[in-house]
Order: sequence, then structure tokens, then C-alpha cells
Amino acid sequence: MRKSGILLHISSLPSNYGIGSFGKAAYEFVDFLYESKQSFWQILPLGPTSYGDSPYQTFSAFANNPYFIDLDVLIKEGLLRKDEIKATFISPRYVEYKELYDERFTILKKAFHRFDLKNPEYLKFVKDNQDWLVDYALFMAIKVHHGGASWLEWEEALRLRNPETMKKYQAMLKEDIDFNEFLQYKAYEQWFKLKTYANDKGIMIIGDMPIYVSCDSSDVWANPKYFDLDNEKLPIHVAGVPPDNFSKNGQLWGNPLYDWKTLEKEDFKWWVDRVASSMQLFDWIRIDHFIGFQNFYSVPYGEKTAKNGEWKKGPGIKLFEVIKEKLGCVNIIAEDLGVITPEVRKLLEMTGFPGMKLLQFAFDSREESDYIPHLYHKNLIAYTGTHDNETTKTWFDNLPKKDLEYCLNYINHQGDGSPVDSLIKATHACVADTVIIPMQDYLHLGEEGRMNIPSTTGNNWKWRLLKEELSKDLRNKIKSFTILYGRDQSKDR
Repeated sequence: MRKSGILLHISSLPSNYGIGSFGKAAYEFVDFLYESKQSFWQILPLGPTSYGDSPYQTFSAFANNPYFIDLDVLIKEGLLRKDEIKATFISPRYVEYKELYDERFTILKKAFHRFDLKNPEYLKFVKDNQDWLVDYALFMAIKVHHGGASWLEWEEALRLRNPETMKKYQAMLKEDIDFNEFLQYKAYEQWFKLKTYANDKGIMIIGDMPIYVSCDSSDVWANPKYFDLDNEKLPIHVAGVPPDNFSKNGQLWGNPLYDWKTLEKEDFKWWVDRVASSMQLFDWIRIDHFIGFQNFYSVPYGEKTAKNGEWKKGPGIKLFEVIKEKLGCVNIIAEDLGVITPEVRKLLEMTGFPGMKLLQFAFDSREESDYIPHLYHKNLIAYTGTHDNETTKTWFDNLPKKDLEYCLNYINHQGDGSPVDSLIKATHACVADTVIIPMQDYLHLGEEGRMNIPSTTGNNWKWRLLKEELSKDLRNKIKSFTILYGRDQSKDR
């Protein structure tokens, strides 16, 4: 069944408070998706971001980002007053993370102090999520107590989770622990209400699950046996990808690698729990760097680049057989971009998961690319590009002349219209069951709309949609493309 959707992260939604949230603008975007005949809303990971602001480097694989808690909802609930909220943000176009960090938790603390911790729904949430929430709330409280320092820099007794030391901090930081549990309760509560609204409109949510977790996370601190760490709980090897045509030094991500042997001995319980949690949050799960389950790149800890790594074997199909046994069929999208070996192709075929194709990768005038649309099949998710790529407008501006001629001829671009729209239409026209287009491409944005430049920090994850950009003309354009290429599923709603 042919469907389409839009990629737009929660942080990129309009709001008066510096970052997108689970509030009014999110509901209005669902309405926009519904009116433009879309079936999917794809977002990036929802976890609480750490240094660098990347949603792919979070403090927990299970927690939600407190920045996404909508303050106007807290006002309606009587937990905040309008005059208590500072709005010192300058730009509606970009997230100002420093200001957010400096101000947001002070505001949320006011709401916490007015909240009844005996609320039955809150107590049920804490009980139902205790497997991860207890460690996460303590982890964040200790982190703040240590001035934000990584847990690898904490005193040894705390780093190694000495029972007496843990009890001491649990007692000393009880209010801060309760605060972090309150934040997760509110974030989850608001998200589930938004998801229900979207589902009732026939919009399915595609969430994003990074294959790896951040080293500085409650996951690694609380479950060190599942990761490639030494006796001092320091990483032995970390994740990345080797040098290629795009990066001469490769990409050194720095995430600790999994101890797959230990995980397998426990029937992959940690991974099953993680997928089960994501199944509650989303209708579909896009697993980032899917190829790492077959072959993963291992770099010795302490290396400055990814040059000196080596490929090692992952768990392969065994992990997904256990997930299916424990959870049934799960709607998973495999982000299979990168080094696609015959083994990776076989794994994808065995799982039955749809892979991804990007049209921005398709047009090399020297040879036929695996990404060229006439080679596609139905069980795919096709994109113009993703959050890691240039916007399509910038991509066209930078395309070598012969590749540009090849592309424009292939997509049959004619006249004075935008080649961006022609590429979007070519994506819609392909045989893939599902097409997802980044919002920046529908808006014809250039470099100013780029979400992320891999292997860089400091200027990523900031782009935001302006409220006036969700115009009637844009809605009608998206709707017309969707209907033209048979991707309108509104008749089934």
C-alpha cells in the first residue's frame, strides 16, 4: 500500500519557548499532515540530549527529553503561571541550547514543587517504569550534583555503584530524584496524548532508535556488563565507521560497544526491553546503523580518529529471532545506508524489514548506483535525503555538472520550476511502498535548513520551522503530489 510522510523532529516545531514541544504546534502539525493526505510523521530520537545537543547521544535509551514538555499545558494544569516563564530567546528559526539549559529546569522545578507526588497516575508510572526510571533519575540527580561531570569522572565508589554509597546518594538527593521522575512522567504523559491524537487522525509515528547508547548515560552506568568495558568501567573499544570518500579519517562516534556474548547469554533481555519500550512510544521504529548488527566497526578507546579500527561480527539474525519470539512482529525500518555487504543484504532479507534508499545518493554519471529508483522494490522507505544530508536545494547547488545533467534528465525536470520539487516528485513516483520527505525540502530551504553535519559539534540540531511556513499553498502542494502518485490513504481512515 503506497503511503507518504514528512520528517520533522519535535525540536523543530514552532513555539514561544525556544524549542518545539508536545504542545499546540505539534497538534497543529498533525492537522497539517492529515489535511495534506500524509500517513506518517517521522521524528528523531526523543531522549534527553547531552553535550553537543545530538538526539543520537542521550543520557538514556528509555527516557524522554524534558525540553519537549509543553509549558502552556503546565499553565493550564495550574503548575505554572505565565509570568514565571522567561522567554529570552532571540531567534524563532534556531534552538538556543545554552539559554534552554540555563533557564528551562528552573521553570520546571517550579511546576514540580506544585505537583502532588501522591498522584495515583504518577505513582503508577513510576512503578511501571522502575526498571529504567530508578537508575535514570538517580543518575541525573548525581550528575547535577557533580556539576554535570560524566559518570566516568565520579568518585570510584559511586562510579562502581558501591551499595552503601548508592544508599547515601539516594537519601541525600531524594528531592532531585523525585524531580527527574516527575519530568519523565510529564514528558511521557504529554507524548502519549499527542500520539493518540495523531493515531486517531490516521497518522502513524515513525520513531528513531540509535543502535548505540552514549557512554555518559544511565544505561552504561547501571548495566556495565552489557558493554565492552574494563574492570574500571572504562571503554575498551568504541563505535565509529572507517574512512571513506566523505571522510578521510572516518567517523569516531565514541559510543561504547556491546558485549554481545553477555547479552546473548541473557536472551538479549536488555535489547528486548528497549524495543518493547519503543513499541509503546511509536508505531514504527527506525533503527539507526542497522548494518552494525551484522558487522560493527571497533576502534580502540583513546584513538583520535577512526582510522585504526577493525570490523567485527555482530549478533546477526539471532537478536531479531528473539525479539520476534518475545514481542511478535515489530514494525522496524532498517537504516541500511553505508557498507552493504552480501551478509547485510541477507540479514535484511531474513528479517523482512524495509531498508532505506536516498535519491541524493542515486546520481553518479560514472556508474549505475544502487540508489537509482528504477532498481527499487516495494519493501523500501524512499527519501530525498535525511537529517544527516544537505538539503536537496544545497545538494543541487553542489552537484558536479555531469551528475547534475544526469539527474535532471532522469527526473525529467523541465521549465523554470524548482528541481527540488522534481526530485520530490521522482521520489513519490518510485515503486517503494513508503516515501518520507524532510520538511526542509518541501520548503526549498538551502544551507540554513540543514539539521546536522556528521562528525561536527556546536552548530547542529538547531533548525526550526516557522509557524507561517505551514501555509495553505504548501499544504496543497504536498497534497497534490501525494494524490498524483497514489499515496493518498485518506479513503481508509
